Amino acid sequence: YLISKMKPPKLHYWILGCFSMALCCWCASDKFPHSDSHPHTWRKLYLAHHWPVTVCKMSANDCHDPPDYWTIHGLWPDKGEECNRTWHFNVTEIKDLMSDMRQYWPDVIHSSLNRTQFWKHEWEKHGTCAATLPILDSQKKYFSKTLELYQRVDLNGFLLKAGIKPSSTYYQMATIKEVLTKFYGITPKIQCLPPEEGEKAQTLGQIEFCFTKELVLRNCTEPNGESSRMHNNLQLLTEELSVCNDTLPVYYPSQVQDHK
Repeated sequence: YLISKMKPPKLHYWILGCFSMALCCWCASDKFPHSDSHPHTWRKLYLAHHWPVTVCKMSANDCHDPPDYWTIHGLWPDKGEECNRTWHFNVTEIKDLMSDMRQYWPDVIHSSLNRTQFWKHEWEKHGTCAATLPILDSQKKYFSKTLELYQRVDLNGFLLKAGIKPSSTYYQMATIKEVLTKFYGITPKIQCLPPEEGEKAQTLGQIEFCFTKELVLRNCTEPNGESSRMHNNLQLLTEELSVCNDTLPVYYPSQVQDHK
């Protein structure tokens, strides 16, 4: 009798307790992704283009006939890496993008047999973090949107129109920065290989354009003039690259053997 009389109150409190816990969890989960302190919260995306000839110069691998145009390195949130380690790369999800992927996002330094490893790396390290944005929340969306942004920026076409071409002569860093900033209306991030012993010029290696979460071009520097600290750890094959020195001439190599 006592047990039967106590059941309704107990049931009532148990339901109330479960509801309260669920409400707390919901509130926490709602705030967690939007907190600046959360490791997977990011503010901008870097669309990185790298110059294949310079990538070959940096690599111990033997590059054969690297593309003579800027190719995609990746699309990187400015914070977080490997945000979902259970979300593995599946090349079949981008099978209808293969033609463009091979042309504009090639693995410059590895053989065609290992070509998908580069894309796998970019997805698992960076794509799983970018996927917090609905427009990038699948492998198909991430890779297709990156290709779309690459075409929109059209770095290759712009540099040719501006008369900045691979050459055996040197450019002034200020000239390259000025024409890029004037044309795009924002400040990109330009990276170079520092001069090796006996060299007097740095080598142009990577140009990154930054986008807001609305995929609008924005400056790559923060309002206080500092670049994202996290971004220093977001690169594959570019451990030797650093922001170009404004005072040194820039070499924009046309062939790998020209600059050995």
